[in-house]
Amino acid sequence: MSSLCIKTNNEELLNYLQNEFKNFNMLNVFYSCNEFKHYKNIIIHYKGIDTELFYTKLATIFSYLVIDYFENKIIKNILFSNYFYFENYELTKILNLCEENICDDSEFSFQNRQILLFEDFFNYISSHKSIVLTGFINFRLNNYRNLLNELIDFSVNEFIIEKEYLEFVSLLKLYVNTQPSLTPIIHVISSDFGIIILDKDLNVIEIDKNILDAKYLSDISFSENDFVLNTILNLLPQKIFLHLPKKDINQFEFINTLKLIFETHIVICNDCSICNLYKNLNTSSSKL
Repeated sequence: MSSLCIKTNNEELLNYLQNEFKNFNMLNVFYSCNEFKHYKNIIIHYKGIDTELFYTKLATIFSYLVIDYFENKIIKNILFSNYFYFENYELTKILNLCEENICDDSEFSFQNRQILLFEDFFNYISSHKSIVLTGFINFRLNNYRNLLNELIDFSVNEFIIEKEYLEFVSLLKLYVNTQPSLTPIIHVISSDFGIIILDKDLNVIEIDKNILDAKYLSDISFSENDFVLNTILNLLPQKIFLHLPKKDINQFEFINTLKLIFETHIVICNDCSICNLYKNLNTSSSKL
């Protein structure tokens, strides 16, 4: 017979485990709940021969329990301990990024987290007769905690980049709004060939890619079109006609940055002679 004694005083966890054990869906499994001096114990017994399946089911239940009841608290504890120097509102933003990344990023997926938890629980309970649940969760789940550390570091880096981006945009917006315009009109076109700039006479303006002349580049590259932005800022146009003859996800970040910096200087167009010209060129190039 295989048995495991689970020690915890947390009523919520006791109820969770008892509900799971009621639906264990395996023959020859019995459990009982007893109260002793320091812990309330759930003891589960298995009288069958497939002990590997028994421990597999138990380890799966424990891994789901950690994710459901402990994960958010563990993330907060790691974040507040390692990045205590951030303001409270900044920590809140980072926590929101953690929630987004844990859902969207495959590296931090539910499956990856659950596998790490499962392995630690399975290895332990298959060779021990008892487990102090909260103690094990707090001190023995090193691989799982390392993954959460990576998640938090990744989210902090995202936050810092976003913060620097907003500061960069704010400085450029101030510059645009306090300097006299040097150029009356330019046309900016999103095309299959990248971003194209035309002057008021529809002549192509060459994009200056000389890093030594790039006065308005940030230390962080926010877009492949940083040199385009630098060129536009050197021109300081009074009005920017932004032609969007196609939906291009690759240009979205840059277009959004232009809107943030130049605000009222921007006029958006997607159905004029220039738009239609580049729309046709885009269609022709896609057939080649």
